[in-house]
Amino acid sequence: MRTIEHFNFDNKKALIRVDFNVPQDENFDVTDTSRIEAAKPTIIKVLEDGGSAVLMSHLGRPKGQRNDEMSLRHICKTVSDVLGVQVKFVPDCVGEAAEKAVAEMEMGEVILLENLRFHAEEEKGDENFAEQLSKLGDIYINDAFGTAHRAHASTTIVAKFFPERKCFGYLLAQEIEAIEKVMRTGEKPVLAILGGAKVSSKITIIENILDKVDHLIIGGGMTFTFVKAQGGKVGDSICEDDKMELALDILKQAKEKGVEVHIPVDVLAANAFANDADTKVVDVSQIPDGWQGLDAGPKTLENFKEVILKSRTILWNGPVGVFEIESFAKGTIAVGNYIDEATKNGAFSLVGGGDSVSAVKQFGFEHKVSYVSTGGGAMLESLEGKTLPGIAAIMQD
Repeated sequence: MRTIEHFNFDNKKALIRVDFNVPQDENFDVTDTSRIEAAKPTIIKVLEDGGSAVLMSHLGRPKGQRNDEMSLRHICKTVSDVLGVQVKFVPDCVGEAAEKAVAEMEMGEVILLENLRFHAEEEKGDENFAEQLSKLGDIYINDAFGTAHRAHASTTIVAKFFPERKCFGYLLAQEIEAIEKVMRTGEKPVLAILGGAKVSSKITIIENILDKVDHLIIGGGMTFTFVKAQGGKVGDSICEDDKMELALDILKQAKEKGVEVHIPVDVLAANAFANDADTKVVDVSQIPDGWQGLDAGPKTLENFKEVILKSRTILWNGPVGVFEIESFAKGTIAVGNYIDEATKNGAFSLVGGGDSVSAVKQFGFEHKVSYVSTGGGAMLESLEGKTLPGIAAIMQD
C-alpha cells in the first residue's frame, strides 16, 4: 500500500483530495470540525517536508451549479484555525484562476479550491476535468475515505495522471488498515455488532462477514424481523415481514459456518414512540399489541456484555435502541461502555456507519474505541466486500 510515508514533499506541490463536506449552521459556522481535523496530519506532513498543499473537496449537492451557500469559502477560516496555517481560498477548482494561484504558490502555503461539485464533470468522472485538476499538483494524495466509493473525477479518475506519484493520506490508510483488521487480520474471537432499523439495509454486510466473524450480535429494530420469523410476537415493533425468510436463512448460514448469533431476549417496550411513553421490560417474543420494543432489555445487555468482553476484535455498526430518545438510549450507552472496557483490555474496536458514529460522538466514546470511521457509505461498501474505486485507483500502477 503506497502511503504518504513513501514520499518526501520537499519543493513539491501536493494535490490532496480531502473530505471537507462539513455541517454548518445558518451563519455558515462549521458545527463539527472532525473531518477537517482528520485531514490535518496529512497536510502538516506535506508542509513539514518543505512542500505546499492544494486542497480539493466537495460540499453538499449543488448538482453542477454554482451556489454560494455551498461555497467552500465559508469554511476557509475554520480550516485555517484547525491547521494553524493561513489558508488561501481560490474561487474555482480548475481553469485560469486555479492554475494561476497554484503557479504563484510558495512552499509552506496551503490553498483551498472551490467546491468540486460546482462542475457537473466531477460526479460524472469526466477525464478532461480530471486532467485539468491534475495540472495543480506534482503528487496526488487521496485522503477522502468518505467519497472513496464514488468513481468521481477527483477521487478516482485524476489518479491516472499520476502513475508513479500517487498515494493514500494518513486518514485513508488508517481506514483501510482498520477494515483489514476486522475482515482479515484481526485477533480472534471476532465480533460484529449490527444494529439499526432494517435487516434489508444490512443484508450484504451480514452475508459478507459471516465468513470472517465468530460472533454476531443483532440489535435495534432488525431484531424483530428475526424474532417474528421464529414465531415470536413483536406487537407494534418495526418489522420487515417480507424479509423473515431471509432472516431464517441468515441464521441457517451462521449455524453452518459456526458463527454464534446473539439476538435480544428481552426489550424495553413502550406504548408510544415518545420520551414520556409508558414503558416496561418484556420478553422479546411476547411483546403485547399496542407496544413496541425500543431498546435492549437488562438480560440482553448482560448477554451482550459477556460476548463483547471475550472478543478480541470488534466491529460496531448500528445502535441497539432508539438512542436519539433519552428513555431508549441506555442500551446503546451500555454497549459503548462494554466496548470501552474490552478495548482497555486490549481488544481492537472499530465503529463505522452513520448512526453508530453519531451515538459514539453523542455519548463521549470517540476516544474510548480503537478507531471511528469517517466514511459512512464507503465504510458500509467495504464491509460488503466491494472494492472501492478511490482505493483501487491508488493501488493500480
